Amino acid sequence: MKIPKTTNRYCPYCKKKTEQKIKIVSTGALRGTLRRGSKGRAKKRGLGIGIGNKGKWGSKPANPKHKRKTKTTKKTNIMYTCNECGKSKYQKKGQRAGKVLQE
Repeated sequence: MKIPKTTNRYCPYCKKKTEQKIKIVSTGALRGTLRRGSKGRAKKRGLGIGIGNKGKWGSKPANPKHKRKTKTTKKTNIMYTCNECGKSKYQKKGQRAGKVLQE
């Protein structure tokens, strides 16, 4: 999917149609490895050691169901920056595309 570098669209700050720069921004931060509820944190705390059934911390299949990747493309988020006032408007709803190129 090709995206132009600039476009004419309405600026809510200037309250008129202006030329705006288009920038592709990241879709969000990834979770940390030692966050609450993570397996790494539980192992560091010493859970899943000892005799008997380990339950949640026991042996699991090589690739668990929730870790299997099904999506082949990623959604892209676009940020528009007004050339007149310099303010940015973030468009949250991203479009799914295999490859995003800026012309």
